[in-house]
Amino acid sequence: MPDAEPASILDASALIAFLHNEPGAEAVVDAITATAAVSVVNWAETLSKVAADGDDPQHVADSLQTSDSPLILEPLTDADCVEIARLRPLTKAHGLSLADRACLALARRLEIPVVTADRDWADLNLGTTVQLIR
Repeated sequence: MPDAEPASILDASALIAFLHNEPGAEAVVDAITATAAVSVVNWAETLSKVAADGDDPQHVADSLQTSDSPLILEPLTDADCVEIARLRPLTKAHGLSLADRACLALARRLEIPVVTADRDWADLNLGTTVQLIR
């Protein structure tokens, strides 16, 4: 794990956009280059999507963990779990998943922006900066 502090949190939609070279992938590259973190829940979601697409999740995990610009994998704390639960009623109308709320809880704890491709997050008013990649 790198010694640097993360400047942003990536959600699974941002990582998947990067992996598929979709619009907004450049913004994800910029975030990773500036030191980005991902919650272990969003990491599992991303790798699950990779596996569902027929690709090797271990290969993708290894490639995203290179020494040049590794992602910081952030565990969730007990307090994060409580925050994820508190976010449920505040985000239910926007359809946020448990992984989405884990991403937001982590961003709130670390007090850094979250990077996402999910446009519904732009309407959230939770005191967390949301950077849309497209």
